[in-house]
Amino acid sequence: MDRSWMQKNRSSEEYKKGVLEFLTFAETNLPKSNGRFHCPCAKCVNIAPLNANIVWDHLIVNGICQNYTKWIWHGELSDAPMASLREEFDIEASDYLEEMIRDIGQDSFQRAHAINSWTDKSFTQLLELLKEMLPDENTLPDRVYDAKKILCPMGMEYKKIHACPNDCILYWKDNEEKEKCPKCMTSRYKKKGDDESCDVTTKGPPAKVLWYLPIIPRFKRLFANLNDAKNIRWHAEERNCDGKIWHPADSLQWKKVDTLFPDFGNEPRNLRLGLSTDGMNPYGSLSSNHSSWPVLLIIYNLSPWLCMKRKHTMLSMMILGPKQPGNDIDVYLSPLIDDLRKLWDEGIDVFDSFLNETFKLRAMLFCTINDFPAYGNLSCYKVKGHKACPICEKDTCYHQLEKGKKTVYLGHRRFLKRNHPYRRLKKAFNGYQEYKVAPKALIGEEVYHRVRNISVSFGKKQKKKLQIVIYGRRGPYSLTFHIGLVLM
Repeated sequence: MDRSWMQKNRSSEEYKKGVLEFLTFAETNLPKSNGRFHCPCAKCVNIAPLNANIVWDHLIVNGICQNYTKWIWHGELSDAPMASLREEFDIEASDYLEEMIRDIGQDSFQRAHAINSWTDKSFTQLLELLKEMLPDENTLPDRVYDAKKILCPMGMEYKKIHACPNDCILYWKDNEEKEKCPKCMTSRYKKKGDDESCDVTTKGPPAKVLWYLPIIPRFKRLFANLNDAKNIRWHAEERNCDGKIWHPADSLQWKKVDTLFPDFGNEPRNLRLGLSTDGMNPYGSLSSNHSSWPVLLIIYNLSPWLCMKRKHTMLSMMILGPKQPGNDIDVYLSPLIDDLRKLWDEGIDVFDSFLNETFKLRAMLFCTINDFPAYGNLSCYKVKGHKACPICEKDTCYHQLEKGKKTVYLGHRRFLKRNHPYRRLKKAFNGYQEYKVAPKALIGEEVYHRVRNISVSFGKKQKKKLQIVIYGRRGPYSLTFHIGLVLM
């Protein structure tokens, strides 16, 4: 029987016809199988029998094992003894063991390695033990480093990008080869000692690092999964449109995007993403001066019961350092913004395993999810003081407490209807009735004209020491002052 179809593209008609002939061959030669056969795909490699429909799906999605040229598990006779057949199966399975390990995914590998607090040494010992238990000549890595190298080519790689310790720049693109920050002249690498005057002359550990997980390969891997590729279309095909807001697709913002950009909205597979970030202390101690800022992406095309699951929440970058990035977070978001711009302007070619076709995938940043301080960092808006409200701005209703000296924001009854009974209450609020109307929020071009002339200079303030020697009755003594200078 012709087996040339095994080398063809899985999306070609010749390959599909060959899979159908293969299943017909198995049904003819194994009449007592009751429609269940060993799956010879690249993942299963004939380990266990499955339903014929599942075998079909596996062969289309994963491809057939290229070494399985003698169909001994599907009724083809062979003159070789059973021992040699078993040896052939062991070699075949070991050839694809590396692919099976890759399919576990980097997330599972990291959870097993990190959540259980395993050191690299102990995890390496486990890999060595597993390698001895498996058949000879298997390709299981016996070192943690080798295991990570296997996982990275599967679209789960990460990039370590050096950053200026004062958050001025990333050593990326045009600055990749530089060893000092062109703005503050701070070294790219850690100092050898505690002396601030000590300069770095040789390369060493970087002073600050950004961990970036590229999103484009992960989106391609998302559509390569049959179930995920189907679930992406839920908002357009399975959502209940009853006039109520059950999903972001029911919102006016979603519909406005469809109206303004019909080419984008007409393709239900185009992704609408939510970005969320906030600072956290990974060590659980408030006295520790270490800050971690994870940047997460949420895919709103999915159903409400899937889009917030950990499986579909994508960690796109981790910003680490002794100081929080603050308003300089834009510096660290540059790699993510570049990928998002490419996905919006050009799009990328992605294979949809559900419809079995290649299409041009585009994506947009639909919204952000964060608390008020993080909102100020992302938007560079001042969220403190008397005019902190981004909606009311100069019409913000504030009150300065006499004792605590803190600013509180009242006047929320302005947003109620004119005839709402709460507007007439006095004692329950600030002792006055409310007659004011809600301020009009800035939208569209109004926002653009307001912020287009704002100039932003990145970089933390650096404290300079000023030492003064004073001579008194008991002798000289010194006073040290810290002066904040903006690094330009």
